[in-house]
Amino acid sequence: MDGSSTLIIILLILAVVVASLVRRRAGLRAGASAEGVATSSSTLTPTDGDVGLGWKVKALFGRGDGDVWAGLEAILLKADVGPAGAADLVTRIRRDYRDGLDPVALLRAQVLAILGPDEALRLPAGRLGVILVVGVNGSGKTTTIGKLAHTLGAQGQAVSLAASDTFRAAAGEQLEVWAERAGAHLVSQDRGADPGAVAFDAVTSAIARGSDVLIVDTAGRLHTKQPLMEELAKIKRVVEKAGAAADETLLVLDAQTGQNGIAQARAFTGAVELTGLVLTKTDGSAKGGIVLAVREELGLPIRFVGVGEGPADLRPFSAEAFVDRLLAS
Repeated sequence: MDGSSTLIIILLILAVVVASLVRRRAGLRAGASAEGVATSSSTLTPTDGDVGLGWKVKALFGRGDGDVWAGLEAILLKADVGPAGAADLVTRIRRDYRDGLDPVALLRAQVLAILGPDEALRLPAGRLGVILVVGVNGSGKTTTIGKLAHTLGAQGQAVSLAASDTFRAAAGEQLEVWAERAGAHLVSQDRGADPGAVAFDAVTSAIARGSDVLIVDTAGRLHTKQPLMEELAKIKRVVEKAGAAADETLLVLDAQTGQNGIAQARAFTGAVELTGLVLTKTDGSAKGGIVLAVREELGLPIRFVGVGEGPADLRPFSAEAFVDRLLAS
């Protein structure tokens, strides 16, 4: 065999090997692609823990087996709507449901009916408006006050803050930082000072400065501490003694608080007359059903929701936006 023949044979062998490698690589790519599609599909499949009420209700009615009404009540209970609220919603939807109707649309309509119309803050014109802010430690109370001061300041109002939470370590320092961010005037005293005295000084100072709004931070120890509730009632009386009135008393609730939020709301209502709620730490989960429970049991409107950590991350509550988020998957 001459040299040219040998070279031809070697080239043929190389061609076969290269073709084999190309086919193998193509097969591996196809397999990887198929695996990627399967993984992506699996990732996009909703699970019970990360979908909204709408997907769960649609799946429940789509199965068409078992007691859908008991299943609906169970779904609502898991969303922290509460036993009374869940039973009431099921009764309303069962009354209106007919074959062919969308149960999610019925649920949306009934939740909106419970929440009622959106209500803005009710602050007076021509005199100092006072907002008392109450809530347990960890609910986001002081942060909410800072965001509210920023919101009102952006509307052109002169805002003063009263650091009447004189018990929690660093509460005054935290409020001072927020006051600087919002351009608000802060009245504070040393830690351990009488909260009522701080509130009195803040009212007189705010009136003298011509402030439009005074926001009073209050102590937020656990709602089981009766002395705290007595202190809150005292602050309200002191504000009136200083020549003003508590126009709004807002309870700050953690969106993830569950049914404990009902107990908190009841306890604070016993000390001061609440006028509304601020829902903090909203993260898109379906646990926000606690809002319905508080609304039904106590009739309190939701004034604001916290959607982040920035100064501008406090939004006026929109019932429609809330319900859509609650139902969305």
